[in-house]
Amino acid sequence: MKEGLRGKKISLNNNNRGKSGVKILGVIPARYGSTRLKAKPLIDFLGKPVVQHVFERAKLSNLLDKIVVATDSNLIFDKVMDFGGEAVMTDPAHQSGTDRVAEVAKKMSYDIIVNIQGDEPTITPGLVNEAVKPLLENKEVYFATLKTRINSFEDLVNPNVVKVITDKNGFAIYFSRSVIPYNFNKEINFRDENYFKHIGIYVYRKDFLLKYVALNCTELEKRERLEQLRALEHGFKIKVAETSGDTVSIDVAEDLERAKQFFKKQK
Repeated sequence: MKEGLRGKKISLNNNNRGKSGVKILGVIPARYGSTRLKAKPLIDFLGKPVVQHVFERAKLSNLLDKIVVATDSNLIFDKVMDFGGEAVMTDPAHQSGTDRVAEVAKKMSYDIIVNIQGDEPTITPGLVNEAVKPLLENKEVYFATLKTRINSFEDLVNPNVVKVITDKNGFAIYFSRSVIPYNFNKEINFRDENYFKHIGIYVYRKDFLLKYVALNCTELEKRERLEQLRALEHGFKIKVAETSGDTVSIDVAEDLERAKQFFKKQK
C-alpha cells in the first residue's frame, strides 16, 4: 500500500483480474492551469464540478477495475476526495495529460490503461467500453481511440473539434483541427460520410504507453497541438473504432452551454 491519497491509501499492486481477464485502469488527467480555460475541472457544470461528472460516469463502465484522477493541483485533489473519488498527485512539470497518466500507470500493476479526458462531462460508460474493446479483441492492437460521424457544419469547421481519417482497416492516417479530407470536387458538406470527429479517449497497453511518453515530440504534434500525432510520426499504429455515440469537450467558455444542451439530450 502507498499513501497515494491524503487520508486514503490506494493499492499500487492490485492482483485481482477483471472480467476481461486483464486488469484495466482508468485515469482522468486533470490539470489546473489550462491555457484556454483555467481550472476547468473545477468549473460548476449543472451542480457538480466537471471532473466529478467525468469520474462518476466513467466509473459506470463494467470494464474498468479502478479509476483515479491524476492531478497537479491540491484544489482538484481535495475536490475529488470530497465527492468520494480517488486521486493521485502528479508532477506539475508534465507537458501533457498522457505524461500524467503514464506517471500513474508506471506505479500501478495494470495491463491496459484508459486515458479519459477530464474536460468531457458528457462521457458515457458505453464510449469507454467501445474504446477498450479493440485491445481486448486483438492482442496486436496496443493503442486505440474512437471516432464518430460529424453531424453539423459547426463541428466540421470548429478547430476545437478534432477530425480523423483512417485506412480501410480502421487505423488512423491523420488527425487534424482542419477539415480533412479535402474534397476537390465539391463544397464542404458535413453530411459527407467521410467526415469523422475524433473522440478523445485513449487506450494503451501499459508497456506501449511507457514507451510512447519517452518519444521525442514531433513537428506535426507541435503544429496541431495534438499529442497523438507523435505516435503516428514515429511509425506506430492507432486503431480507431467507430461509434454512434458522442461527447462534448469543454475547451473554451463557449463550450459550457453546448455541453449543457448535449447533456440534457442524453438524459
